[in-house]
Amino acid sequence: MENVKEGFIPVTGGKVWYRITGNGPGIPLLLLHGGPGMKSSDSDPLRQLGAERPVIQYDQLGCGKSEWPEDTALWTVDRYVEELGQVIRALELEEVHLLGHSWGTMLAASYLFTKPGGVRSVIFSGPALDAQRWERDQRAYLKRFPEPVQKVIEESESQGTTDSDDYQETMMQYYKTHMCRVDPWPDELSEDLDQLNPAVYNYMWGASEFTVTGTLKHFDATERLHEIEVPALFTCGRYDEATPEATEQYASFVPNSEFHVFENSSHMPAFEEPEVYVETVREWVNRQEMKPGG
Repeated sequence: MENVKEGFIPVTGGKVWYRITGNGPGIPLLLLHGGPGMKSSDSDPLRQLGAERPVIQYDQLGCGKSEWPEDTALWTVDRYVEELGQVIRALELEEVHLLGHSWGTMLAASYLFTKPGGVRSVIFSGPALDAQRWERDQRAYLKRFPEPVQKVIEESESQGTTDSDDYQETMMQYYKTHMCRVDPWPDELSEDLDQLNPAVYNYMWGASEFTVTGTLKHFDATERLHEIEVPALFTCGRYDEATPEATEQYASFVPNSEFHVFENSSHMPAFEEPEVYVETVREWVNRQEMKPGG
């Protein structure tokens, strides 16, 4: 891909890797990946927007191509918020559109609560803005699965055998319904999950999507979403772990926000409906820049 620039940025605790795709004239789009402990996607279809605006990805500390220090004191929302600010300053981004996916929506909201300047708009993709709600919603989904599936998951989690083949195979049935419905899964998605840093995921989140035992256990941004003053778009898939009901409720707390459902997706519309996903993001950011004062 043309016009790709990569490098490393020193942040609190280590160095993080970044990549800028394209140098179009629009306001840069900065992507906050999911996890915690995941990485940026090399085949992210949003990179196609590079001809219109720089598309910036970075792997959060402890993820992907960034450094993986082992100090748990670094795995806090506040430090990741600080890191985001350090990335924006290092790349001299006077204005940005933010797009957070999954855990990245927790990061985006927490950053916006610090009232930074220069954010033109924000997209909450598959939002996880209330950890307890997320856990409840996954458990409600799980009740729709056959009894043997529920049994394996419940027993593995209560007995601490979540690294067993039986558990992993059963979890895939869940993921193929509510995480990514492309069959078979794209190689890159499988590789991205294989490269997840389990130390960060387990410390901040927990054993699985159903069981939040980590430091994010009581994360809940809903009481503060009304403080977000920048234009906000909330999106999710029809079968998303971030349920349409939860996502629409989050949107209702943010003044003048918009809500969109990808009808043929679960949690990974970038893989499930890439053309529609890109077009939705393109239309949104272009419209924000056409507003008066834009």
